[in-house]
Amino acid sequence: MSSAAAVVRVVSRRTPPLLCERMLHFSSESLVALKERARQELLAAGDTAGAAALTRFQALSSLLWRCITRARRLPAEQQTMCRAAINNRGRLQPALPREYFGNSIYAISTEKVQASELVERGHGWAAAAVGRAVAAHTDADIRARVAAWEVKPIIYTARYFDPSGVMMGSSPRFDMYGCDFGWGKALAARSGKANKMDGKASLYPGREGGGSIDAEVVLTPHHMAALDDDLELWAAVTPDHTLPLLLNNNKP
Repeated sequence: MSSAAAVVRVVSRRTPPLLCERMLHFSSESLVALKERARQELLAAGDTAGAAALTRFQALSSLLWRCITRARRLPAEQQTMCRAAINNRGRLQPALPREYFGNSIYAISTEKVQASELVERGHGWAAAAVGRAVAAHTDADIRARVAAWEVKPIIYTARYFDPSGVMMGSSPRFDMYGCDFGWGKALAARSGKANKMDGKASLYPGREGGGSIDAEVVLTPHHMAALDDDLELWAAVTPDHTLPLLLNNNKP
């Protein structure tokens, strides 16, 4: 195969879809309430292990996964799953050194579930499903993935994205507001136009700190319009009072 033909096989040209984006702010108090609601549901279902292992990330992922699935109005039997970018550094044994330069991440997935079952099973079940996917990503799992890739290398592109699923990207652990280049603290963290797909949710720390999170959600216009009417979502979203205040203070 010629080098030109090889490049054609790798490069995928596609017309970018029309997408909408929303920035959703979740205060620390709202996230604590989301986590507690999931914990109570799991305890009521007898899943004490799942309740004990809950995190705010799981609770927020559950909320977005379920609300986006509902907004899409998928057929009841359509399978969906929640994926998330996950760091390999501390999970490898031995762990990668702090000086390691570059990314070492994978995309984990929950088990697939029918859209109707995801909504019916509730917030706690979905949060625990995300937790099981995180817990299963061990040193052995990482090394098995590397070995499988070496046997059959794949260059991941947007065509591998499941249009019925949700992808959680970035991380609220990234210090978005701690880097001061002489201009003062950043007003907001945004990701630009690259790597945007229907169902992508990127998480950033809230500017106010304290464990707050900003979620950058990308959907098609039709799905976003339906999400705008989702009462469960908007009951958890909180106003971001810091940005309007900063903008007003910067007026001439």
